[in-house]
Amino acid sequence: MIQDIYVIDDKKELIVTLNNLFAGLNRYRFINVKAEELELALKNIPALIIVDEDNTNVDIIDICHTIRNDDNNSITPVAIVSSNVGKQHRIDILKTSVQYFIKKPIDEQYLFYTVKNIVELLYTNRKISPLTGLPGNVQIQAEMKKRLLNQETFAILYFDLDNFKAYNDVYGFSNGDEIIKFTAKVISQNIHNVENGNNFIGHIGGDDFVAIVNKTDYDKICQEIIIAFDTGVEKFYDKNDVQRGYVEIENRRGNLEQFPMTTISIAVVEVDPVIFKSTLEIGEVGAQVKHRAKSIMGSAYVINRRRIQSEE
Repeated sequence: MIQDIYVIDDKKELIVTLNNLFAGLNRYRFINVKAEELELALKNIPALIIVDEDNTNVDIIDICHTIRNDDNNSITPVAIVSSNVGKQHRIDILKTSVQYFIKKPIDEQYLFYTVKNIVELLYTNRKISPLTGLPGNVQIQAEMKKRLLNQETFAILYFDLDNFKAYNDVYGFSNGDEIIKFTAKVISQNIHNVENGNNFIGHIGGDDFVAIVNKTDYDKICQEIIIAFDTGVEKFYDKNDVQRGYVEIENRRGNLEQFPMTTISIAVVEVDPVIFKSTLEIGEVGAQVKHRAKSIMGSAYVINRRRIQSEE
């Protein structure tokens, strides 16, 4: 996933240095804005904000407070680059919850590894799933907010496994974890196959996943994920269960119940910013569409395509 780094620099000097240092590393994208355009950077919830104090016309303390007072950027790291290296000045800046102060003249090697390590650390810390290595709810919400604020048209794909509890009851949680990792791999491979570097995949928790993609052929994505999942999931079952197509579990009354093999349900919500104004609204529609997908026997997908009235 591309990491957007906003550089607050009225003279556009620092971004030239950064682009040269990170040439060839496509994961990092540096975007320059002037100090008075800070709201643009905050709107996009970047991975990092770098401020060149020498090349801004706005008081640096005011800039720092503006960043920290923005709810969506409460955990966005901030680095200040400055030739004003007086101890009290640096302390005053750090008091505003700025994480890094880089002295001028800039040591380019120091700058490179500082920026690289900040972004990698934040990316790691935002992951709540050591099992799949995918970002969790904090970053999922940030991605959704960013795209809504930018008035983008995109889609949210919600993934949920069916009869997964029955699998865990029969084969145990360790084997269940292997299916979770397998699911993450199937989703990632197919989402990243789409020719768009701005797609996002997150792990909500348990057997729930989410993907955020730009407008594309959702039917094809869902169909390919279902084929890959249904074909690959059989390796996690005993041959006898695969042949029967179900597992048997003894209920509380001592009677055997039959549960089909684990399948995958996909709910797709196409998000038009004219219709959806918040992540809560998207989530509510997503829950409805997922309920429809899970009501279909076997692996299935349902796409919710909402249109504004004037388009119909």
